[in-house]
Amino acid sequence: MKPPLRSAWPQVRRATRPEELEAMRRRAWMEQGVVTLAPDEVADGWLRQALLSLAVRRWGARPS
Repeated sequence: MKPPLRSAWPQVRRATRPEELEAMRRRAWMEQGVVTLAPDEVADGWLRQALLSLAVRRWGARPS
């Protein structure tokens, strides 16, 4: 059996709509217990900074 054809051109991925992103977040929470939040969604400044600090410590700073 032949392997599937591969393209040297990058695959174009369409932007995820907000409703699709929310559905993915819900599924990650329900199935894996994973919470995904954008920093702008966290109203409490202290908590937002704590989450950002944890993310940077664990995965490194985001590119500017």
